[in-house]
Amino acid sequence: MVSKRWTAAVLSGLLITSALSGCGGDDGDSGSGGGDGKLVLGFSQVGAESGWRTANTKSIQESAASAGVELKFSDAQGKQENQIKAIRNFITQRVDVIAFSPVVESGWDTVLKEAKDANIPVILTDRAVDSQDTSLYKTFIGSDFVLEGKKAGEWLVKDYTGKTDPVNIVELQGTPGAAPANDRKAGFADVIKADPKFKVVASQTGQFTRTDGKQVMETFLKAQPKIDVLYAHNDDMGLGAIEAIEAAGKKPGTDIKIITVDAVKDGMTALSEGKINYIVECSPLLGPQLMDLAKKVKAGETVPQRVLTEETTFTPEQAKAVLAERKY
Repeated sequence: MVSKRWTAAVLSGLLITSALSGCGGDDGDSGSGGGDGKLVLGFSQVGAESGWRTANTKSIQESAASAGVELKFSDAQGKQENQIKAIRNFITQRVDVIAFSPVVESGWDTVLKEAKDANIPVILTDRAVDSQDTSLYKTFIGSDFVLEGKKAGEWLVKDYTGKTDPVNIVELQGTPGAAPANDRKAGFADVIKADPKFKVVASQTGQFTRTDGKQVMETFLKAQPKIDVLYAHNDDMGLGAIEAIEAAGKKPGTDIKIITVDAVKDGMTALSEGKINYIVECSPLLGPQLMDLAKKVKAGETVPQRVLTEETTFTPEQAKAVLAERKY
């Protein structure tokens, strides 16, 4: 039990600090915090795999500073074992609240029970876990990934209304096992299944990165004689795929229609140029809401178990209208 380990650590005078990273984050060398009255928040980030994630990290760090929250920030570098280690370090440091964006959905019950036994509330951000015991966390703030996939599918169905020829789709999935990858795939598939002309001829992970998106798209182009549509689970993979499409002598957005999710600035720029046809927004600016929720759960207030972020969709014309004011 973590309480026994922590007691032993206190008795021996041992203080374990985590190896923390991130611009503006507390480097964790002050030990168990809160002595100055500040709320101490331990946050474990997935990594820095995309422009979306970078913007998400910045939002959390800046919001913590503005809200007077002491932030202990840890970058998991895309590995679940790093996140579990970071959460255990946060427990040892006796932070007030733990928040994290899970690398994958499964495998969290043990460490979340340790946090619960230590009476440290947990907030999930951006991504969910598949635990059947919802008492292991106080709330989950983030997007509806299934709805995002459905929005992508709905645009495609509408765009091909009245057409009967087969539509060959290739799909760039996110990180295997991650909630957005699972749900964006499911939502999209649920919408297009009603019309047999839509066929996903290839679907493979691009790990949410631009580099992998390019490499996998190169493979798709070599293996598939006819590709009509690319559905990428995030902008970065779509942007990598655009490089591969152009290198193959094809015109992105015309020869191959492209749908992505996120609406980061690079994606919106490509959308405004007609290289992407449609983007479903997934806002990374969760920092202010996270700080508000952290203060409420620390104070023992009741909070909704699910907090949705407000998001929209963009066509090329809409992207042109808002691009200059995009914050990410």
